[in-house]
Amino acid sequence: MKVVIAGGTGQVGTILRRALTATDREVVVLTRHPVRAGEVGWDGRTPGPWVKEVDGCDVVVNLAGRSVSCRYTEANLREMMDSRVDSARVVGEAIGAARRPPRVWLQMSTATIYAHRFDAPNDERTGIIGGDEPHVPGYWGFSVDIARCWEQAQREASTPETRKVALRSAMVMSPDRGGVFDVLLWLARLGLGGPVVGGAQYISWIHDRDFVRAVEFLIDRDDLTGAVNLAAPEPLPQREFMRVLRKAWGRPAGLPATKWMAEIGAFALRSDTELLLKSRRVVPGRLLESGFSFTYGHWPRAAAELVHRVRHR
Repeated sequence: MKVVIAGGTGQVGTILRRALTATDREVVVLTRHPVRAGEVGWDGRTPGPWVKEVDGCDVVVNLAGRSVSCRYTEANLREMMDSRVDSARVVGEAIGAARRPPRVWLQMSTATIYAHRFDAPNDERTGIIGGDEPHVPGYWGFSVDIARCWEQAQREASTPETRKVALRSAMVMSPDRGGVFDVLLWLARLGLGGPVVGGAQYISWIHDRDFVRAVEFLIDRDDLTGAVNLAAPEPLPQREFMRVLRKAWGRPAGLPATKWMAEIGAFALRSDTELLLKSRRVVPGRLLESGFSFTYGHWPRAAAELVHRVRHR
């Protein structure tokens, strides 16, 4: 099996490339800065020699897009939008023009497409798409707009011979340096991982090994198309999520943060408070209905395993 991963040098791409390569699949990574064997240059916007890799491959996974871990300036938000929509569009063009198109195109999306809510979880069938929730900062709607346009670019691509799946992924937890788990564990180790503005907002997450297993499951299941939530079945309030992580590391307490403290912390991390304050209560309805079984469906077990890998890396 040949798998082409567009934008495969980030955290999630590295996880997926490592796992697929270990199972003797041929993996080609499309990247703006190719430096290793198996990497091919592209700009994420226009066709080029890289389209030859798509023609005849079995699977395309498009993960390309500017990181959301940044200050939400107008320029950064525009780059977040353009990098996702442009890459999805040009990948669709390459698949549509292929003489032997891939049988499946997995397009990264995000669980952030769902509404900020506490009352009930969001699955693919009954979940509420966000963008117009009351009592939240208006600019939060831009993240939802990005997700909508991202998925729309895939839906509108003319690829009649290729099955299309949009991966509405929660935060992927892995011990890799620079990833979201690395940042959260760093906060916990410093004693800063307490409740943020009360900590009632939900965190949706998925263990890196379950993420890979879910991708492989979706590659094999020819009956699954459209949006699929990639998230563990038990999202947790932020205060409980961090309490479990602190316990796994052996840190008994974490300093709570008020809204202004969260704003200072986000600024120091060159990020935005939406990533800390939006309640992402997302569950994997379609995966569970289709028979997928999570190895790390409960956060205490997942956190303990991830901490073990950090201590022994």
